Amino acid sequence: MRIYLASDHAGFLLKQELLAYLKEEGHEVEDCGPLVEDPGDDYPDFCIPLAKKVAADKDAFGVVVGLSGQGEAIAANRVKGARAAVYYGNQEEVLTLSREHNDANILSLGAKFLTKDECKQIVSYWLSVKFSGDERHVRRIEKLDQ
Repeated sequence: MRIYLASDHAGFLLKQELLAYLKEEGHEVEDCGPLVEDPGDDYPDFCIPLAKKVAADKDAFGVVVGLSGQGEAIAANRVKGARAAVYYGNQEEVLTLSREHNDANILSLGAKFLTKDECKQIVSYWLSVKFSGDERHVRRIEKLDQ
């Protein structure tokens, strides 16, 4: 599976952990940055290019990591065809619904709220959930892309 990763400075270390983990799991992974930890970086500089790659590659997924994950998701969702969902933990059903109903293709994680081990489990689970393809969900997603 092709997966793009991006973060800001607050999510940099967790992104690096996920990068190594996903490669070990046999995924094709591209690091969209940042490539070094820099407290002055801005998440849109990395999340928007990631979202463009995911939107252009219908078979790919993206994972973005920030302090809360909110800004990263907002940035990604500015790109037509990108559907980023934020996850903080505790409610696995949120992950399931983001894929089954919304066909989310980007997962945004809050490094402040999750451990590296939780993130590995979360990403693996999220990638395993399939979009339902139900007509009502397809119709709603098409409206988002108009």
